[in-house]
Amino acid sequence: MTDLPQGPASRRIDRAGLVIAFALAALAAVLVWDSRQLQTTTMYGMGPEAMPVVIAVGLGLLAIGNLIDALRGNLPPRESADPRAVWLILGGLALLIAIIGLGGGFILATSALFVTTSAAFGRRAILADSAIALVMTTLIYLAFDRLLTLSLPTGPLERLL
Repeated sequence: MTDLPQGPASRRIDRAGLVIAFALAALAAVLVWDSRQLQTTTMYGMGPEAMPVVIAVGLGLLAIGNLIDALRGNLPPRESADPRAVWLILGGLALLIAIIGLGGGFILATSALFVTTSAAFGRRAILADSAIALVMTTLIYLAFDRLLTLSLPTGPLERLL
């Protein structure tokens, strides 16, 4: 019995990789289009539309690399997704949106996202994660609010600071 050759002819095009490449390219195009809709407020140098274009270029490069690997069949096999982890992260994002929308502020909203994401990654120390999240998000809030003078959503905890 002879072995079949394992050359490039035996590789198959990765269809999921093609979909991912086209999705990345579409996202890059949307970013470029959306950045062109921003009002230019600077008379010189770069304005707010520069950074989305930089990110779009990076996404475009990822799309090209993914497309090449998908056509060559070089993408690694995908792991199966854990639906519980995905639902926990989506729930954390929904909590983030709801807490900010209801006036809970940045610290509580981001802490909720931190705790649900750490639970999605398998950590079960919810009280410790809550304490870590509150300390980290408070420091981040203070850095943005006091050092960078950027406003983040305020809630009851932010008003105490």
